[in-house]
Amino acid sequence: MQYRYRTKMTCSREILFDIQDGVISNVQFIGGCNGNLKAISKLIDGWTAEQIAAKLRGNLCNNRSTSCADQLAVAVTEAAEAERSAKGAAE
Repeated sequence: MQYRYRTKMTCSREILFDIQDGVISNVQFIGGCNGNLKAISKLIDGWTAEQIAAKLRGNLCNNRSTSCADQLAVAVTEAAEAERSAKGAAE
């Protein structure tokens, strides 16, 4: 399932990624620090939503209360919950 998340209070505007059985792949940030965000995307490819959230949640940027990495943690957590709900409804 492809997931789209609109970020809040960051230079990036959106995060796109695939999720299947809680595993995240094909992460793409729209906007933001191109090189750094491409690196993060490569590093976490194939990780579970839980692994990503554990590593990246709470990472802050400058004087903001969030960052692109923190927003990714929020997004994958939200996507994993949606995926579990969809599977539960299908059973």
